[in-house]
Amino acid sequence: MDDCCETKGRELVALRQGRVLRVALAVNLAMFIIEIAAGFVAGSTALLGDSLDMLGDSLVYGFTLYAIHRDAVWRARAALAKGIAMLAMGCTVLVQAALHLLDGSVPAASSIAGIGVLALAANAYCFALLWRHRSDDINLRSTWLCSRNDLIANTAVLAAAALVAMTGSLWPDLVVGLGIALLFLRTAMGVLRESLGEMRLAREISAS
Repeated sequence: MDDCCETKGRELVALRQGRVLRVALAVNLAMFIIEIAAGFVAGSTALLGDSLDMLGDSLVYGFTLYAIHRDAVWRARAALAKGIAMLAMGCTVLVQAALHLLDGSVPAASSIAGIGVLALAANAYCFALLWRHRSDDINLRSTWLCSRNDLIANTAVLAAAALVAMTGSLWPDLVVGLGIALLFLRTAMGVLRESLGEMRLAREISAS
């Protein structure tokens, strides 16, 4: 009876996690489309970086949904894949920042600010949804970390918009783009280390 209740409890937790992640996935996919279009129109490295952030989060949520009903080894593998995706997103932003520097055009501050506010609201909503699940397991923790990083990146995008408007310079936009990249690279390395540790532990348990 106790085992049955415990199993049912795990199933209910996984069901709630799945619903939350599906909503977060839909929000991030929508914002990716909006931000990447606005980033190209406004000529903003910060918005393009944040759009890749949204795409990366969509991949993260998809991997997490895949791993919810699977064992510890598969959950660790999913977290490893998410870490690799985050690493790739960070490197992509670095390339975008370099291309923008070569181009030298000043982005439209009003567009950066408007889309930045929308992205901040979307990520705050996702962050609130994921808060209660942040300690469930490695996948939900890495997903919550992504959401937390999004809020930091969104705030930086808004600061870049204000500075571009004040100075008429492209540098605030570039600095924010590079900052997003470095944040993602740092978080990605942490997720990779944690997931590799979980994989080793799961294999040792299954072998014993």
